[in-house]
Amino acid sequence: MYQRKLPKEYYCTVDYALDIFGGKWKPRLLCILGHKKSMRYGEIKEQMENISDAALADSLKELQQQDIIERKQYNEMPIRVEYSLTNKGKTLLPVLNTISNWAIKNSTPDMYKGMHFNDVHKDLFN
Repeated sequence: MYQRKLPKEYYCTVDYALDIFGGKWKPRLLCILGHKKSMRYGEIKEQMENISDAALADSLKELQQQDIIERKQYNEMPIRVEYSLTNKGKTLLPVLNTISNWAIKNSTPDMYKGMHFNDVHKDLFN
């Protein structure tokens, strides 16, 4: 994972927020975790559909470092790991829901595809 040499400078509060939960993968990852209590890595990867293992692992680590998601490892064989939103992460859900509602009002369902859209968002267009 890339490490900055100089601290990031923010010129707007939105810059900071989008630095934490913006980008290509994090919004969808948070949306998926927001609809489940906890998920295993394979379940997340299946719902994300087109993400590489490296990108998923990096996104999970970055969100863990920001205390947005929690990684819980169970001491059993085989080792079981589950990811869930922290309390801080759950405070993002109203923000993401507002963005989702805006998208529903300003787009059409034929623009979307994928397992998560079909399971969670598709019926909201009717």
